[in-house]
Amino acid sequence: MRTKTLQVTSPAPREVWQEVLKSDAKALVSQTPVWLDCICALSGYEDASRLYETPEGRQLILPMVSRRHLPEALTTEASLPHGWGVGGLVVAGALQAEEAAAVFADLAGRAVLRTSVRPNPLVAETWAAARPPGAITVPRLVHVLDLEGGFERVWAKRFGSATRTKVRKAEHAGLVAECDTSGKLVPVFYDLYLRWLDRRARERHMSLSLARWLGRRREPLRKFQFVAQALGEACHIWVAWRDRQPAAATILLIYGAHAIFWRNASDKELAGPTRANDLLQRLAIEDACCAGCRYYHMGESGGLASLMHFKSRFGAKAYPYAEYYLERLPITGVAEQLYGLARRIENQIVHLGEKATA
Repeated sequence: MRTKTLQVTSPAPREVWQEVLKSDAKALVSQTPVWLDCICALSGYEDASRLYETPEGRQLILPMVSRRHLPEALTTEASLPHGWGVGGLVVAGALQAEEAAAVFADLAGRAVLRTSVRPNPLVAETWAAARPPGAITVPRLVHVLDLEGGFERVWAKRFGSATRTKVRKAEHAGLVAECDTSGKLVPVFYDLYLRWLDRRARERHMSLSLARWLGRRREPLRKFQFVAQALGEACHIWVAWRDRQPAAATILLIYGAHAIFWRNASDKELAGPTRANDLLQRLAIEDACCAGCRYYHMGESGGLASLMHFKSRFGAKAYPYAEYYLERLPITGVAEQLYGLARRIENQIVHLGEKATA
């Protein structure tokens, strides 16, 4: 494949970034400057975004961050880091494989320890065609619901009949749904998240305090507060109440033609019998349709069959794609080994807990 010659500016000028975003119909909120600012403010990163310009005058933006306070040879760069969604190129019109290949070549030539790129799943084939031989490929899978035709068509043609029945049951279960764009419902969502951590810990016979510490470290309250404040009316928090108690909460992020089902948490005892999660999905999808969105992104499922089934019940289709790593040292392989060791240790702890309570 012929590789284009690119002129690079980093960090990418914000005014250019905003202009390119206006012409990219596939751009997600996670590819915007405000999202990158959230990452940098909360996660120890700094702006490493890159503006690429081709000889023909095409402009491409790569949202990217690097670890702060590290020398170049020891730092890592990510587009985007774990827990912050997808990155990849923002470009007017269709991304060309030779353009993605030129970006890969630029990143591979940098002196950093590791660079990762998790591109938009809607352009996965273009990135796959441009993958350099030395890149490590990590398979991913997301579910995306096509909203073409509006909510009535989605409801009638894409929701499964059993799902429509569950939604109707939820609508008659005494639930009260509320949507907020001011951030006031963030603590309600977070309380449900903590309850979910507690339930998961009990099921695995783990320490509640340890589970909460790990959960707060991975997903701190400040993260959701900051995002809600930064995105303003683009961050919709839906809560389903039962007898004035929160049963389930969903965070929906809207940008352009795309809505992202970003986070969800629920109280199993309240949400299960009332089908609160089904109701919130129905309301969030209708919300996205009313906002003029074409796609409803339901995210990755971590290989959980039950979660993938839940998403498919609403008509979402599976989109396989890949995350790419360019490394000077085998960091990814070592990280996978350490992750596997951590999982084995966790499973052993669970096993010991089960024996102790038997």
